[in-house]
Amino acid sequence: MFAKDLVKHAREFAGYLKNRQYEQTPAGVVFPQAHAFAHGMYSHRVNGGEWVHDPNLLPSEGLTYLLSLLGAGTKLTPWYIAPYAGAISPGANWTAATFPATASEITSGTEGYTNATRPTWTAGTAAADTINNNSSPVTFTIITATTLLMNGVGMVSESAKGATTGKLLSATRFGAQRSFATGDLFDVKYAVSLTST
Repeated sequence: MFAKDLVKHAREFAGYLKNRQYEQTPAGVVFPQAHAFAHGMYSHRVNGGEWVHDPNLLPSEGLTYLLSLLGAGTKLTPWYIAPYAGAISPGANWTAATFPATASEITSGTEGYTNATRPTWTAGTAAADTINNNSSPVTFTIITATTLLMNGVGMVSESAKGATTGKLLSATRFGAQRSFATGDLFDVKYAVSLTST
């Protein structure tokens, strides 16, 4: 029901974004006039341990991209998860162009992770107003001579480490900084939802 309403009122949502008629909250983005809520959640674990959950921020670039799909926008696929080291919380003005420098994206293959590119986020089928990669978590193989510190991750549309093109869909700062040793396996899941309020 809500998805049909969103398609029907796509121009209105675009107007809400353009006119800043929305509220960024720690849990997601509220569109008061539309009674709608866009939110996402990252889940992460180390070496098969317990999952830790952190809400994300959907920046303006990500929200605009999602709404463009209801019009003539081009679908971008696949998406990639990019880790960052900066002790900084995502901002609504973050973009794919600014993410690597602003967040201090981890790009090294010797003091970072062994994956040649940003790992691919592979989504399942959307259901119940949500889409996620729960059945196929992203995995980073950590490499470091001492300790690698990570403060968050983002979801971007370009695979190259440090790329400044494409779109930034979302980002999160972990509730607590992660510390890794070489050989650690770091798994990441992401779910995004659009629901009525």
